[in-house]
Amino acid sequence: MEIAIIVEGKNDRSRLRRLLNDEVCILCTYGTLNTERTEALHKEAGDKPVYLFMDNDASGKRIRGVLRDTFPDAEHIYTRRGYAGVEGTPDDYLIQQLEKAGLDEYIMYPDPSPLA
Repeated sequence: MEIAIIVEGKNDRSRLRRLLNDEVCILCTYGTLNTERTEALHKEAGDKPVYLFMDNDASGKRIRGVLRDTFPDAEHIYTRRGYAGVEGTPDDYLIQQLEKAGLDEYIMYPDPSPLA
């Protein structure tokens, strides 16, 4: 089953794309939401289960609030306050949050570092 994760920007999308397989559709709000963009996201997500992964700042919270109305059944994924948004969150924490959301089957785990 395909899923859709909605993030704020293209850097967030690039960051998650490295960790998730191609079955995951990663959509961007591009930091702004209007009726046209919200409708486009809804159309792009289609019938896929939706996950909202926004930055833990004022802008991210505002966007999450708008998208909560558009996608009332969406699962919410959070990054820790203090990280520079999704794009600035360490991979291990992103993976932990994706696992917490039950997305293990979509995660492309990095190869463990070889011992020196």
